[in-house]
Amino acid sequence: MNFGEKVKQLRAERNLTQPQLAQAIGIEQSYLSKLENDKSVPSAEIFQSILRAFSLDVATFLEGVDDKIVHRDLRQVPEVANHLNGQVHRKIHSIRTWLFASGIACALGLSLAAAGYWGWLLPNRQYNYISDGVVLPGEPTNIFDIHTGLLHAKLVAKLISEEDYLKQAEEFGRRLDSQPLLLDDYRGEAFVESVKGGQRLYKLPNGGQRWNMRGANRWLQFVGALLTFGGLLGFVIEARLRSVRVT
Repeated sequence: MNFGEKVKQLRAERNLTQPQLAQAIGIEQSYLSKLENDKSVPSAEIFQSILRAFSLDVATFLEGVDDKIVHRDLRQVPEVANHLNGQVHRKIHSIRTWLFASGIACALGLSLAAAGYWGWLLPNRQYNYISDGVVLPGEPTNIFDIHTGLLHAKLVAKLISEEDYLKQAEEFGRRLDSQPLLLDDYRGEAFVESVKGGQRLYKLPNGGQRWNMRGANRWLQFVGALLTFGGLLGFVIEARLRSVRVT
């Protein structure tokens, strides 16, 4: 829409004739006709009078008017120039805010992705301890490791018969109750934990330490990747910030 078309539209909306509007503005009808037919460009004083006649501010008046016409024909009007400069400042502020948010998104995204991969919040490295059974009170904690040897030594020393040897071996075999314990923290090669009826000796076998990517850490990596990607997309508007010139 041209400037003249805008004036004509506003005049029609208010049911004003050209003479009535010309009188309200304080100009000749012939000059108003030139303005409405885009044969003349209003001065700063005339433009202010038009705004007063329609009881409008600059922003409302310029709604729908072609930007090229505003910059070419109306920029010399102080009110219009201030309005355009205000738009530029708001655009710069918006872009800077976007860039700042993009930087925060990238930093947070990379941090979350790294935390998920390296297990900073939820460790990925876990330790799979194994206990062979419950150690009864008075027994050495490594009874399940040495019992067969002790029993065999008694048999060799003829302290027990072969029948007793088999019977005791069978009874002890029924006590075997292997129980794994997966931990996030390292408690040494072995540790003892009290349980009902006695104690359990938990040992870390060869290969007991393992790298296990948790589901929560996979989600951290996924969310981190999304944030990083979104942040990087935000930086593409930096060219717009460089191209804007405040006049």
